[in-house]
Amino acid sequence: MHVIVVGAGEVGSYVAARLSWERHNVAVVDIDANRLRELGSELDVLTVEGSGTHPSVLSDAGLDDCELVVAVTSKDEVNLVASLVAKQAGVSRTIVRIEAEELRSRDSAELRQTFGADLVIDPDHETAERILDLLDYPGASEIAVMAHGEAIVMGTRLEADAPIVGRRLSELAAEYEPDWEFMVGSITRGDNTYIPRADYMLMEDDLVRVVCKRGARRRVASLLGLGTGSARHVLLLGGGRTAEILAARLTSRGVEVVIVERDPARALELAEDLADVQVFEGDITDADLLEETDIGRFDAVAALTGEDEANILACLYAKSVGASETIAVVHKLALLSLLDSAGVDVALSPRTSTADGVMRFVRGDVAAVATFLRSDAEVLELEVAKDSPADGALVKDLKLPKGVLVGAIVRDGKPHIGRGRSRLRGRDHLVVFAIPDTVREVHQLLTCDE
Repeated sequence: MHVIVVGAGEVGSYVAARLSWERHNVAVVDIDANRLRELGSELDVLTVEGSGTHPSVLSDAGLDDCELVVAVTSKDEVNLVASLVAKQAGVSRTIVRIEAEELRSRDSAELRQTFGADLVIDPDHETAERILDLLDYPGASEIAVMAHGEAIVMGTRLEADAPIVGRRLSELAAEYEPDWEFMVGSITRGDNTYIPRADYMLMEDDLVRVVCKRGARRRVASLLGLGTGSARHVLLLGGGRTAEILAARLTSRGVEVVIVERDPARALELAEDLADVQVFEGDITDADLLEETDIGRFDAVAALTGEDEANILACLYAKSVGASETIAVVHKLALLSLLDSAGVDVALSPRTSTADGVMRFVRGDVAAVATFLRSDAEVLELEVAKDSPADGALVKDLKLPKGVLVGAIVRDGKPHIGRGRSRLRGRDHLVVFAIPDTVREVHQLLTCDE
């Protein structure tokens, strides 16, 4: 499939990378020549300099042969016009990034339809949703909720005292026979990610991703060395849209929320709009101000500004004075290794949460996708199509690629952990761990695609 990505920023570059890894033909359009040069040196994609609102520029990017346009610049207007140009040229599907609440509202539905947008995505909203999931699982660095909540994927870096450390997967399997409650789906060790087999031993500092049944999530969290209670007191550093969305959702749950925002006008706006939230005006790196908020008492501190260095420094200070968990939004992926060594608990990027929505739409028959900053492995939720090669087959007879693992099977709303002897049926929902270059083959087995 030929895809044009408009915008080579944080989100667009990541989306282009995921699509390229799956062997799609990708062209990236941006007005920044330097950014395109960097991207072109890293990825096997066509780069075209110019505005995504210009038909001639999109034509140079291959508009005549294009099946999908993904417009994800930081300007809503550019994204909408790019969608309109694509639709007028006969492109069947478009995805647009829209951040303005008014343009996303129900009242603007007709306007979006005029511009031809098939899917609207919002990185701030997606990031807020991911943080909300993390706050329910203290200590986890990654959470993906699959199959309407019946299967949970937890990712965490193992501490030395985690009960699961030092054990082989075959030992764990034997202990939990005959009805497993969880399965280790992937292990990132150093720079390499593995879809593990039975002889793998779990080691300190492994970044593991485990799929479990909803009813077993607390027991599995304990095995991984994680906490088992939800955050009740949350400090949000930075008062942008992500913080506003989070604050509204958290206070509706009865959670105490405090926000620190540098801009006086924005701080006043938040205080007026969020009646149950205490708002402090000031810089998130001001130690005196943070001390005034009593930062050390919070269950979770999330630094959400657009300045990576400020987010990291604030989280480090919070951790040093007793905050239970810290979450930093980062945009420069080169900083990830620093976060691990410094002790920041969770790093999030708007690029992954946005890419998940794009990839779900691109694949069409996928119910959910979860991608991760520290791994090229991903988790898919797919429905087994009737009369597909998987319908009626045993998992062990599917001849799945080496980089694929069926982690969970949800049938009639009930989750089961995948086994080689599990027999699949049409309409089963599968939670599958996969390396990107295996995804197409997985589709062919589980669906009726040619």
